[in-house]
Amino acid sequence: MTQGQMRRAVVTGGAGFVGSHLCERLLERGVDVVCVDNFATGSPDNVRHLCGRAGFRLIEADVTRPVWVTEHVDLVFHLASAASPVDYLRLPVETLEAGSLGTRNALRLARAHGARLVLASTSEVYGDPLEYPQRETYWGNVNPVGPRSVYDEAKRYAESLTMAHHRDRGADVGIARIFNCYGPRMRPDDGRAVPTFIRQALAGEPVTVAGDGMQTRSICYVDDTVRGLLALADSDATGPVNIGSAHELSMIRLAELVRTLTGSDSPITFVGRPQDDPRFRRPDTTLAAELLGWRPEVAMDEGLERTIAWFRERLGTGASEPPQAISAG
Repeated sequence: MTQGQMRRAVVTGGAGFVGSHLCERLLERGVDVVCVDNFATGSPDNVRHLCGRAGFRLIEADVTRPVWVTEHVDLVFHLASAASPVDYLRLPVETLEAGSLGTRNALRLARAHGARLVLASTSEVYGDPLEYPQRETYWGNVNPVGPRSVYDEAKRYAESLTMAHHRDRGADVGIARIFNCYGPRMRPDDGRAVPTFIRQALAGEPVTVAGDGMQTRSICYVDDTVRGLLALADSDATGPVNIGSAHELSMIRLAELVRTLTGSDSPITFVGRPQDDPRFRRPDTTLAAELLGWRPEVAMDEGLERTIAWFRERLGTGASEPPQAISAG
């Protein structure tokens, strides 16, 4: 589907971190957006600036129950899910249901409208990888009964269900495997490395690094991640396609970089490493470049500086009243 053919999109999890940026970019393209969220981990505040804008509608609803849109829909982005360990360990059953029932309902909505569905999957499907870097052909190394499995297996099942609908029912789908993403609108208590390190550094608290800090991640700025999702939506690629940065760094290096960019003298301390925490993670993004013409553009220092600036402003202001959402019952 080309950009000009897209008139209305549904974004489940649209009030979340990545979802809110996606809603923003779609509106900039002239696409009407129906944002669906139950605010379990997202926040109405993330889309406050969009409420009241022509073409934007916010619906409070849980995607584990059917959500119907009467107007014609061209595209469904399924992002609804807890995404950080803090959240999916707090909401284990809900996370599994968002990946199973939620994906089923998103697929049914897309099918009812003849719309393309883009599934936001995750690098977590690779588990603690034995392949380096990770290609889309790698089947992964996941502990199916460990604490992280509620997220890993939810996304693996979501991919399987999406492909079953594609093969058996002719559904037009695209699967994006998102690697570690960061940027403005992450919650300070999100639990992931970037917001945790920034919050601690700005507060002058010890910056807590798990294990020995030598485990690695490849972090991608949210604007680049959203461009990747839109490029997949615009294509006829089924995927899965890795969307992430090939720039890999250790957690101790990330902590040091955040301290430098914030001008903080917070000490770095070490805490226990969570069970099944991957030792390294780096995507092979060859397929994204070949199929979608996509590659990250925002340099890591620039992305971190933008994120730090947002956190400085956010942590210096109080909460305000949330915008009004339409309840789906």
